[in-house]
Parts: sequence; structure tokens; C-alpha cells
Amino acid sequence: MQGGISGFQNAPVTRAVVLASGLLSVVFSAQRRARALGISYQDTITNFRLWKIFPSVFAFQSTPELMFGLYLLYYFRVFERQIGSNKYSVFCLFTITASSLLEILSLVIMKDTDYISALASGPYGLIFASFVPFFLDIPVTSRFCIFGLNFSDKSFIYLAGLQLLLSSWKRSLIPGIFGLVAGSLYRLNVLGIRKMKLPQVISSFFARYFAPSPGSTPRPSRSLVGNTPSQTGRAVQNQPSTGFAPIVEPPESSVAMLVSMGFDGNNARQALVRARNDINVATNILLEAQSH
Repeated sequence: MQGGISGFQNAPVTRAVVLASGLLSVVFSAQRRARALGISYQDTITNFRLWKIFPSVFAFQSTPELMFGLYLLYYFRVFERQIGSNKYSVFCLFTITASSLLEILSLVIMKDTDYISALASGPYGLIFASFVPFFLDIPVTSRFCIFGLNFSDKSFIYLAGLQLLLSSWKRSLIPGIFGLVAGSLYRLNVLGIRKMKLPQVISSFFARYFAPSPGSTPRPSRSLVGNTPSQTGRAVQNQPSTGFAPIVEPPESSVAMLVSMGFDGNNARQALVRARNDINVATNILLEAQSH
């Protein structure tokens, strides 16, 4: 599941979010103001300090939250590669906005109670909204057992999310739940959000200023799949041929499935061609290529 391109290749929006979250967290922590970042009813409604909403949706309040949060943001870059930077930008804006509005609404509802005074800060909305496609779209590729307990290759991501969700108990639990709600609303295509796109100038901005430099770009995908001497690949190549069998273009759904697992789109397409569109064989080709 961790296969594919490393770094932020084809994920400039994710890189911008990670940089913004990391830098703001460090800056506010150095100024000893991190604990004051969480939005509260008094700040947002009574004193109308709406400017606090922006740093509160990016900066974490503690080092453990920052570590787990940035790890999950980095991992979920797979979704930007799957749907493209433009649509992923829409996903980020929608989930952050929707979860923030729900957080403010919850503070208004609970203003006369002592249940909670302020919510935890950080991109909880975006992170936990990403768990919706992670649960529904990312397949389990391996399972294993430790001390009688069954785990999968997705278990560590869930455990990291659980740690972040409960890091500040009620203060982080509420933003996390609203993130799941925002992700579900996006999944249900509320207001036709999944068909919306941002102006091309915004996508160009992220691609220009946050895409990895040419020196950090991985080698072309052909070196990953095409030159790998794997047994699976040889088995496919040695299958008997009947005349001039045409090369069938891989279905986009199969390519999307492999991309959702973390593999590069070009690698996935080449592997499917070699595997004659057998997605299981193509997965083995890609995994064996990663081990060489």
C-alpha cells in the first residue's frame, strides 16, 4: 500500500498544506501561543475574532499532534494523485470550510454548558475527511496476526488517526467527528461539489510554487516497471500467444484502483498492459518492482 512515488511528486496541494501546518505550528509554539489557537465561543462569536479561524485550521497545539497530523496528511497525498490537484483543492476547501462551520455551530449550541470551552486547533477536518475515501476506496492488500490479533496494512493508519482523534479528548474528538461528517458530505456529492473545479490559475500557482524541484523528481516510471525482472512479469510475457493479439488499453477504473493504492499512474498502466488487465497480477508486478 505504500508503493509508488515517494515525496510530494504530483501532490503540490498536499505539500502546501503540510508546509503551512508545520510552519504555523512551529511559529505559534515558539511564541508560546499554541494553546490559545483553538477556537472558542468567546473569541469567535462574542469578540468576533474571525482571524483566529485561519491559523486554527492549520496549526497544531502540541508536538505529538503535529507528528501524527503531518504523517497522515503526507500519507493521504495519494488522493491528490488519484483525482488531480484541482479537484483535491476543492476537496480541501470544502472539508475545511464545512467542518469549521460545524465546529462553530457546536460552540454556539454548547455555549451555556461547561462541556467544552475551546476546540483543538489543526487540520482535523481535512485529515478525518480523508478517512472516508481511505475506508471506502483503498483496498486491503495484506493481513497479518500479532499476539492473536488480526491486522491489515491499513491498521497503522487507523491507529495513527485514533491517536490524533483522542489526543486532546473532547477538544479533538469534536473536530475529528465533524471532519468525518464533512468527508461524508463530499462523498455524497452535496451541492454537486465533486463536479466543481477551481480556476486554472490556482492550480498553476500550486504547481509552480509547491511542486518538487526537477532535481528531486523520481526517475521516469519506465525504470520501475519496464525493466524489472520479476517472476510474475516473466510469467505474463511467456504466456502463449495466438497470432497478433492487440494490446488492450487498461480500463481507467483499474488504473484508478492501483493509483489509490499509492502507485504511480504510468507504472499502473504499464503493469496492467503487461498483466493483460489482470489487476492482481499487475499489483504483484508493481510490488515486486518496488523490492528491486
